[in-house]
Amino acid sequence: MNIAFKKKSDLHLLRKAWHMLGVLGLFLIWNLFSFPISSFIFIALWLCFVPGDIIRVKYPRYNKIFNSLFKPILRSTELDKLAGTTYLLTSVIFISFIFSHSVVSLSLLFLAFADPIASFVGITWGRHKIFGHKSYQGFFAALVVCIILTYFFLSYHDLGVNILFIAVLAGLCGALAELIPLGQMDDNFTMPIFSSICLYFLFIFFSIPL
Repeated sequence: MNIAFKKKSDLHLLRKAWHMLGVLGLFLIWNLFSFPISSFIFIALWLCFVPGDIIRVKYPRYNKIFNSLFKPILRSTELDKLAGTTYLLTSVIFISFIFSHSVVSLSLLFLAFADPIASFVGITWGRHKIFGHKSYQGFFAALVVCIILTYFFLSYHDLGVNILFIAVLAGLCGALAELIPLGQMDDNFTMPIFSSICLYFLFIFFSIPL
């Protein structure tokens, strides 16, 4: 295929904007509608995208059309593999049925902002690698973003707890979820799940209403 696609090491700002807006849209759906309606929308989105993504991987003719249409947001690693959106939608449906409203909301905020910002910082200024393409600079960017998100999230809900301390711990949950690779699994799948598990036990430990 003679189409130049972005690599994971490229800045790829359009993909990051797409990711932020897409996940933020899922966050708004989760918070503006009841659980039955929001879960129905999530499943509908999954059915609209994922079966087609699976089919195009198996059939080169359709794959070529798909890659041409979504070239601005696809990576070179996704040309013959499932797109990140498939993993993202699958993980969101999974956590929405398993975890509480607050845990899912905060996990979606982590995914929406910490992941692309960490990637941006890591690619632009990440000189000191931890492993693979992950850098200390990207990790600390994710940490700061997750701390800020948690602080404002807990402040908005006025939970009457030590917000700053818990925000730091939750920030570590989010930053580690963005950092740690789990085999060959896509981080759009692993980050929301890992974040949700950590936040769930953190909220229980500090008796934060779920």
